[in-house]
Amino acid sequence: MASLFVIQGRDQGSRFQLEEAVHTIGRTHTHSIRLHDTEVSRNHAELIRKGNSYAVRDLGSSNGTFVNGKIVSEHELTSGDQVQVGRSLLLYTGFIDDRVEDAAGQVDIVPMSNSIDDGSRIVASLGQTGGSEWLMPDARGSSNPWLARARSNLQIMYRTALAVSHTMDIDQLLARIMDMIFDWVEADRGCIMLKDLETGKLTPKVRRHRRGMRTEEKISISKTILDYVVEQNEGVLTSNARDDSRWDPAQSIVSLGVREAICVPMQGRYEVVGVIYIDTAVSPQKMLAAKGTNQFTEEHLRLMIAIAHQAALAVEDTSYYKALVQAERLAAVGQTIASLSHHIKNILQGVRGGSYLIELGLGDHDSMAKSGERDEAAEQKAVDTIRKGWAIVERNQERISTLVMDMLTFSKEREPEPRPANLNEITSEVVELMASRAQELSVELVWQPATDMPMLMFDPEALHRAILNVVTNAIDACDEAEQGKVIVATRYDDDAKTAQITVEDNGGGIAPDDLEAIFTVFVSRKGGRGTGLGLPVTRKILEEHGGQVQVDSTVGRGSKFTLELPATPAEGEGNQRMTQSFAIGDAPYSESDSNFDS
Repeated sequence: MASLFVIQGRDQGSRFQLEEAVHTIGRTHTHSIRLHDTEVSRNHAELIRKGNSYAVRDLGSSNGTFVNGKIVSEHELTSGDQVQVGRSLLLYTGFIDDRVEDAAGQVDIVPMSNSIDDGSRIVASLGQTGGSEWLMPDARGSSNPWLARARSNLQIMYRTALAVSHTMDIDQLLARIMDMIFDWVEADRGCIMLKDLETGKLTPKVRRHRRGMRTEEKISISKTILDYVVEQNEGVLTSNARDDSRWDPAQSIVSLGVREAICVPMQGRYEVVGVIYIDTAVSPQKMLAAKGTNQFTEEHLRLMIAIAHQAALAVEDTSYYKALVQAERLAAVGQTIASLSHHIKNILQGVRGGSYLIELGLGDHDSMAKSGERDEAAEQKAVDTIRKGWAIVERNQERISTLVMDMLTFSKEREPEPRPANLNEITSEVVELMASRAQELSVELVWQPATDMPMLMFDPEALHRAILNVVTNAIDACDEAEQGKVIVATRYDDDAKTAQITVEDNGGGIAPDDLEAIFTVFVSRKGGRGTGLGLPVTRKILEEHGGQVQVDSTVGRGSKFTLELPATPAEGEGNQRMTQSFAIGDAPYSESDSNFDS
């Protein structure tokens, strides 16, 4: 499917899928491609499908429609074209070529085994550094100076391409480019300027001085040179401004006294994204010693143009990457808002239902008070209605509190606040808290504390929430089981110095393909009852403690969650132990009862 992806402008990160025969671009909501750009006309342009491609046609817009930097009235698009309307830049991706087939199911990765051996053997291996050395061996020993310089320049370009591909941070990228230039070219000063996305003006981003020079000295660049480089898309080398007829002697290049300078455009795929400027100040004594030989040559100029082109491609790729990150961020925000709105709406409906019952009970009570008649049965009915309503309100208050706490826990980076606590005691509080919920669903809740659990150092409040989320999920998973059972147990391993909380249920289980997805935010298998935050929050809390969450599940038989954390003994607490054991529901679960009832 073809699409337009906004890589620059207020709608950066938005993607528009192209499915219809005609799509219109404009500023109002009536358009299938709506851009929040004040420089986009109400009816700016349209996309017309022609076979397996689209053509863009300007609709008499005020500021025109551009494709790859050139104004067009109508233009057939090819994949990779950039369409500019107003201040917005959109990347067009065309239909997939029929010759490109889906590889799924068509390629097999065959494991090596004793029975199958295709005779393949690794006979050699080579890294990137080795590849560059073979392609471009050290040219210093060559008897041909031209060949030596050519090999050296080729090696420089290869290393430039590698260097700029290793970062997606624009500031690191530009600093690395400038460092490489100073390693290869004997310049005294230099800077990189990028075009501002909004104004189109050149803005200095990074500068560099050769070591030993005064770094506080400002770099003054002739506007004459900058305008020529950007407008003509040509690099320039100047060694003496007065001898070059292209420069007006009255302009700043003469007054600045720059003897030698190179300024090259950063030409990307479609336009100039910036310039690279370097210069050197040659003293009269140095000029006499060199017998008038220039320090910069046309070969330096060619090399700088090639480097600038590589840098421009890297800058463009970085911009596209930022747009993709923005798109993912927007999608995540939208998903978050949609999910939260859904859960909050359900909670509010519950509160509204409980409030209605409370008002109904109070109304009945007021009616009896006004009539002066005393009817104990009617009064009891009114009180029961109020209690029922309040129970609903209280339950939904707990739901909204849980939702907010999970959101805060997941979104906020925090360090645990460990203090001496007993893991049995914390887990026991969770079991007691969930006892009524288990009874409502006719689920047997069994608690098996470790008899040798010492006092440990951990964040009790955070771990309480982590355990609560898992126990809640386990009870809900047994909702449709005939004889639902949840076993909560703790274990202390003195040799491994770890403590564990296991929560085992005989519910429906989790499919193997869904095991990793259950820890993804807002992914819930509980329908409207789940927020999709519980398990991600639990994993986050355990990882903050240096622990982990393990899952073992079989579809139709149930799941077992193991929360493991490092056991850091509490000092001076006497290593108190808890040995409490009880069951909610049927008879207590015993050590010999190792399997769930079927």
